[in-house]
Amino acid sequence: QLHMVFDFFKKAQTEATEQMSAIATGLAKSRNQLLYNLEDSFALDSKNGMNLMDQLEETLLQADLGMATTDDVLEEARYLRSESTEIFGRDEIKALLRGKLLEALGASAMGSSEYQRVQKRAGKDIAAATAVGGEEETDNVNSFALKFASEDDPKPISAKKQLTVHFIMGANGMGKTTTIGKLAHRLKEEAGQKVLLAACDTFRAGAVAQLERWAERADVDCFSPNETTNGPSAVLYGALDKAISEEYDVLLVDTSGRLSNNDALTAELVKMKKVIQKRMSTSFDEKIKPVPNLQVPHETLLVIDAAQGRMALDSAKQWNKELGLSGLILTKLDGSAKGGSVVAVSRELGLPVKLVGVGEGIDDLRDFEPKSFVDGLLGIGVAGGGSSKEGKALEARLSEMRKERTQRAKTAPKPSSPSGASPMDGPAGQMTLQGLENIGSMDMEEDVSEMQMITPGAGATQNNKAKNKSKKKKKRKNKK
Repeated sequence: QLHMVFDFFKKAQTEATEQMSAIATGLAKSRNQLLYNLEDSFALDSKNGMNLMDQLEETLLQADLGMATTDDVLEEARYLRSESTEIFGRDEIKALLRGKLLEALGASAMGSSEYQRVQKRAGKDIAAATAVGGEEETDNVNSFALKFASEDDPKPISAKKQLTVHFIMGANGMGKTTTIGKLAHRLKEEAGQKVLLAACDTFRAGAVAQLERWAERADVDCFSPNETTNGPSAVLYGALDKAISEEYDVLLVDTSGRLSNNDALTAELVKMKKVIQKRMSTSFDEKIKPVPNLQVPHETLLVIDAAQGRMALDSAKQWNKELGLSGLILTKLDGSAKGGSVVAVSRELGLPVKLVGVGEGIDDLRDFEPKSFVDGLLGIGVAGGGSSKEGKALEARLSEMRKERTQRAKTAPKPSSPSGASPMDGPAGQMTLQGLENIGSMDMEEDVSEMQMITPGAGATQNNKAKNKSKKKKKRKNKK
């Protein structure tokens, strides 16, 4: 039995290496472009005396990482360089980039809490996030992994076993139908699941036939429109009936490709989601009507073409508003140099990336793993032809730089006030902060009879006039 244990770990290690290698290969164009631009930034900085930060900003924006993440990287780079005599070289930049990108994807507990929203929804098991009270979170739900029905969940009415429903959407040309076929293949081959495809894309010519061909390749079943069920919602209801009655494990729903500004088709998507919730009801109300099951579909996934990059953001925001997306699938990663858009889109939407397409083969749909992705993008470790320990070394270097900067801030001498100057002294009409701290120690029982109200801008001449007027009044009284 011992050899079986070692075989298991050997297989797991092999699969992890293959996963990293596949993602690294898919990111080749993005990585080559980014590393070339980074090297160019260092060359310009050393030869022409150009500002490294300006060059770095341009490089990160060209990588489609987004303005918010770029600003975060530059802000911390300036902070780490402050009051330091050490050279900020390639390794330091790479360590900082790796740390900030992982934080943006919610996969690291190091650094600031800028990304708590993403961390909460994506990657609690990857990032050992520290709670307010200093205790580590114990929730180990991996939001980067696809969600499936649990045996502990209530079963749908009349169902003998649990059914998982994944609702997959996206505009035409994003690779949505192809992704569904590849996912069906993985679920059957790797998890032994009984899978049914629902061909609900009844608007695009050839969409049903395309999904049926993928069903044949993946060796799974497909429910297609017929004479009585030819609308998207009708096809979906028929597929749900078949999946429940014939005890399928997973139902993958293909939807019509559309733009987010097509109100009619978006309304159809909303209707389809309600159909799923009604047919997957687990109880009746007092009028013996099925209560909508708001826990389904288990995933509402948006497929985005990597080449689209941040251009897909507006549509994604609208669909998220209307339907409530649970995650993203990034396709055609191997054919684009805009792999950095994953970080920008995931951060801005606060949604985890679930899967990535790294090739045209049926096996080229991979799980998204933040560290593998970031290392592949930056050419770290296996992706750069180096050691698998390089990532940990860069992580340690970033932690060291942050500690050094914190220590410098603590030991830096505080600016002292000029000798003889009062802590209350400051620019005209103002009081210094040090003076405010000492205000409580002032003797407030002093004679206030001589205190005068001084208005802003009032000079000595104004005050003298006030004194002269009071003297004249006293003389008049004495004469009387």
